[in-house]
Amino acid sequence: MKTYDYIIVGAGAAGCVLAGRLTEDPSISVLLLESGRERHSPLLSVPAAETVLMGNPKYDWCFETDADPTIEGRSVRIPRGRLLGGSNAINGMIYVRGQKEDYDDWAALGNEDWSWSGVLPYFKSLERADGIGGANRGRDGLISVGLPRDRDELCDAFVEAGVKAGYPENPDYNSGDQEGFGYYQVNHEHGRRSSAAGTYLKAARRRPNLTLLTEAHAGRLRFDGKRCTGVEFRHDGQEQWAGSRHDVIVSAGAVQSPQLLELSGIGSARVLSDSGVPLVHHLPGVGENFQDHFAARLRWRVRRPITFNERSRGLGLLRELAVYARERRGLLSLPIALGHGFVRTSDEETRPDVQFHFAPASYGEGSSRRLDTSPGMTVGVYPLRPESKGSIHIRSRDPLTPPAIRPRFLEAESDRTRLVAGMRIARRIVEGASFDPYREYELVPGRGVTADDELLAYARAHGDTSYHPVGTCRMGRDEGAVVDQRLRVHGVRGLRVIDASVMPAMVSGNTNAASLMIGEKGAALVLADHRAGRAA
Repeated sequence: MKTYDYIIVGAGAAGCVLAGRLTEDPSISVLLLESGRERHSPLLSVPAAETVLMGNPKYDWCFETDADPTIEGRSVRIPRGRLLGGSNAINGMIYVRGQKEDYDDWAALGNEDWSWSGVLPYFKSLERADGIGGANRGRDGLISVGLPRDRDELCDAFVEAGVKAGYPENPDYNSGDQEGFGYYQVNHEHGRRSSAAGTYLKAARRRPNLTLLTEAHAGRLRFDGKRCTGVEFRHDGQEQWAGSRHDVIVSAGAVQSPQLLELSGIGSARVLSDSGVPLVHHLPGVGENFQDHFAARLRWRVRRPITFNERSRGLGLLRELAVYARERRGLLSLPIALGHGFVRTSDEETRPDVQFHFAPASYGEGSSRRLDTSPGMTVGVYPLRPESKGSIHIRSRDPLTPPAIRPRFLEAESDRTRLVAGMRIARRIVEGASFDPYREYELVPGRGVTADDELLAYARAHGDTSYHPVGTCRMGRDEGAVVDQRLRVHGVRGLRVIDASVMPAMVSGNTNAASLMIGEKGAALVLADHRAGRAA
């Protein structure tokens, strides 16, 4: 058994940021445990490769939900990265901070240090904004953020159609004012993925005070009374454990962080009893408050062969490969979702409550996202701040048994209402004159689906996750909270959770940028307490 100052469980977005920041102090020793492998496929650096990485068990845990009664009893896949770098290494690279009101709402829930003014410095410190101006943008960070390297004819039509429909064009939705249409900002650099593993962790690996173990699956946290003292894990076919002098930091994500806490005896006494896990500390909020963005995707057939569908096969793909190899441009340098729309579904809304993802491509259902063979385009629609909440809980004491994921995606009436309203707005945008040269006909739901209950039925039957699970170890002061605003687990010492699971409420948009920020701010909290001689 070896002992370290800090043990980080999970090398995803936040975990890599933590390892990078903590090891900047040469007096601090860090053990980073990652259950996935280190992968070296060239696809990991290619932005467009998300369509083949997600759903592949070499790169993805391929978790599945239990049957969800709110979506006709369907089970859907919850992709999560199963490799060094986590989901940040296989996602669509779309960079959305959210709205400033999101973080002010976090503060109002008892997390005063997480207001917009409290998190903005950490967003700025992580990003290196390329070609994006404004005082709110970072210039010296490790994650490169910029607009896609190429524009797209269909995406231009989408932005134009949004403007003609009465919405503003918004070139920087991350400035603090999100409303409007434009191109998404992405975390890429010269046409290649800019990831936490490729920046923060790459720098940390050159330092002697980091020990990195991959294929090291954490099975249980160790406790001495109410103090966390280390982590038990399986590595090289053997059961091992490592001790922590200060804190164990769980950074395994919204699915696996609550799983590890429950396997270790931290959680609801009833849940633990049902699985035969001895109780260390009753904390009923563990695994509750699960939230995700549930999207309905509307697809159209396109008149002309200018979409990603035909550019990604045959001679078209050979041309794109040549362009990418020569210039790092073209189809392979682009995320599949290029255009954004952040809109209000009614005049009563004070800020955008629905998000659009426009893709000059059409693809099947599920996480594999295989592209069609004929030209097509897609608009994904989801409510930005869902009120529906589910749960994630262990099924057994076996750490390799996936937890029970029960999302209840469309339980809240407000989510159903906003989703249908967003689908109607998306249709109105695509039916505008800007799309007349391109739009052939609506593939799904189809022109015959017009009534609200019909649109909702389509969403229930065919909607899917947008891969943004959060909230299962939420931050706060009430009895349902799991961590305090310094990300220390309530009721025990020497234990923190630092990842997307601590979000008390969903941010307005894709969650990767906020996860990186949580890693940055979380590292600053750990270092401040370390220098003050305080453990979690």
